[in-house]
Amino acid sequence: MPDLDPAVAARLTRTADGLVPAVVQQHGSGEVLMLAWLDDEALARTLATGRATYWSRSRQEHWVKGETSGHRQWVREVRLDCDGDTLLLVVDQEGAACHTGDATCFDADLVWRAGG
Repeated sequence: MPDLDPAVAARLTRTADGLVPAVVQQHGSGEVLMLAWLDDEALARTLATGRATYWSRSRQEHWVKGETSGHRQWVREVRLDCDGDTLLLVVDQEGAACHTGDATCFDADLVWRAGG
């Protein structure tokens, strides 16, 4: 397994359980697809392979997006926000991003819209 570059690791601000949230965005359109969590190993794997690898908080294990569903994410960029507490993964998404089969995890429930 690849190790996370110490210079990158030093910039991360993690939760108490060692995780960093990642906003996942479609390359080109900028559409927000999902939010996921990474630990150092998931980030190192993502950077080494170009495949989005996350930490499942419910299953307590790493998972590669699309490994079982075929709905893969090919990582084009990884960015760190100014505080080091959130990642942005810019990906090329194959198929649906959401486990429900929706294109994004934000398709289903509109909570509020300005002007109506």
